[in-house]
Amino acid sequence: MRNTKAFKEAVAQTLAELAHRGVTLAPAMVEDTIEKNIRTVADRLGIQLRLAWRYFDAGTLADRLADSARTFEDSSARQGVGQAPMPPLDNPELALVLAGVPNTLAQTGGDLYGVIVNVAVNAWMAGHIHGEDGCTGCDGSRGPGGYDWDARMRTITEAQPDISKWFDRDVWTRAVNDTGYTVTRH
Repeated sequence: MRNTKAFKEAVAQTLAELAHRGVTLAPAMVEDTIEKNIRTVADRLGIQLRLAWRYFDAGTLADRLADSARTFEDSSARQGVGQAPMPPLDNPELALVLAGVPNTLAQTGGDLYGVIVNVAVNAWMAGHIHGEDGCTGCDGSRGPGGYDWDARMRTITEAQPDISKWFDRDVWTRAVNDTGYTVTRH
């Protein structure tokens, strides 16, 4: 099914409709949803897959996907997703994680998996450290001296006074390109 012209057009139309609604989803997720929907229609109506396409509407699917995405965002915000242990978006340690991407890309020879693992581990650790203030399971884990989050952030900022430049997408993109690599969509 995925190699058919109808499928490829349906994916392209749905992604375009989502873009008009200001929603970005992974193409693979849209592909999986379309395939599942077409197979379900064909099974329920007892028709061939090629005939089920007449019941496909990219706009309607985009509306449902956009509503789902917004509902998830709303429920996630109410449940505290995106809060501690995640560091704030202007956090100097987060800037260090961003700054490490071009270096890791160069060091790994463009191994995207290696870069993602490095970012994930560093972000996870930074988030956990940030969240220790509110983590009852982490009480005393830093020894008798405790943990001073503000001191850590001051140290990072003093060591690299321009650390916040990494929040500028253009600066980050130039640094990635300077490694000789770039991200392109095929």
